Amino acid sequence: MSDNKQKMYLRAEAILKYLMGQEELHTLITTKNTEVDLVTTDQSLYEALGSVKNREDIDINLLVKLLEVTTVNSFKDMMKQDRKILTPERVAELRNKINNEKGDK
Repeated sequence: MSDNKQKMYLRAEAILKYLMGQEELHTLITTKNTEVDLVTTDQSLYEALGSVKNREDIDINLLVKLLEVTTVNSFKDMMKQDRKILTPERVAELRNKINNEKGDK
């Protein structure tokens, strides 16, 4: 891993969109771009997975590829605080962001 590589932090919203098959990150993740290091936290991954409405809709191969090419850091270590419990309000917020973006296109 080179120090001059650009880092891209994947928020829960981006992970959720990727898992739901939206194209924005698909190429970047599935082709393992050598110019960008993908980084996220266990909190963001937890929030994205917990916000999937119908778990049968997740392509497990997409999840495996995401984990293959993304560095998953500990939220607790990075933020010096405990991970947050995923609330129904946070799930609704994430789902609404995804749905609103679909409508904008």
